[in-house]
Amino acid sequence: QVQLVESGGGLVQPGGSLRLSCAASGFTFSTYTMSWYRQVPGKGRELVASISEAGGSTSYTDSVKGRFTISRDNAKNTSFLQMNSLKPEDTAVYYCNVLSIWGQGTQVTVSS
Repeated sequence: QVQLVESGGGLVQPGGSLRLSCAASGFTFSTYTMSWYRQVPGKGRELVASISEAGGSTSYTDSVKGRFTISRDNAKNTSFLQMNSLKPEDTAVYYCNVLSIWGQGTQVTVSS
């Protein structure tokens, strides 16, 4: 059974950092592009970042470029999203994604 489990969300002050993790199981992790999305109430899910199978290629939505870094550890079947210089507008539920599979999401709240 394909499963994605996110962790690492929480409450952080503006300018702070968080590191999200996505533990994957049930498929050959190293052969798929992995992505992170986010969603705020009343809006659709927004693609935040993606990373290629071996990690050599990454892409980001403009609003997080220079602040967020996506990475992966294929030996541990885990994807990461390092989020620095967080802003209140980064507040959302963050989801890990592969193909049509989604994790349960982890809440990130940026507030003073």
